[in-house]
Amino acid sequence: MMRRALLVAALSFCAGAPARADFRLCNNTSARVSVAIAYTDGRAWLSEGWWNLRPSLCETLLRGPLAAQYYYVYAMDERGGEWKGKAFMCTRDREFRIDGRGDCFARGFDRTGFFEIDTGRDAKSWTVQLTDPSAAPTQ
Repeated sequence: MMRRALLVAALSFCAGAPARADFRLCNNTSARVSVAIAYTDGRAWLSEGWWNLRPSLCETLLRGPLAAQYYYVYAMDERGGEWKGKAFMCTRDREFRIDGRGDCFARGFDRTGFFEIDTGRDAKSWTVQLTDPSAAPTQ
């Protein structure tokens, strides 16, 4: 499977616009993508999926102010491309919400490599931009 490019950007707010505090993901590719997210509340791990995003669509994955500095994302497109990493979490083929990240296979789940997002210590909102490798990064 081919590896895809990734661009991560913090949300910026326009003056006078109401501030929203969410973790969002935008599909800036030419294909539909399926997305899973994982995070910890400091005590336990949770992984959730799947959000299916059409091209040029953004989706809020978590609502409200960010509760952690690090979040983990895995995405795959309908052409076989992936956005993945080395942080392994539990997933399954259909919609899921899984507590814990250990013993995935023994618990009947798949083990999938997620990439890490460092939102910084004080971020209240964050948006991940998935891009095609041929797309030039935007500021």
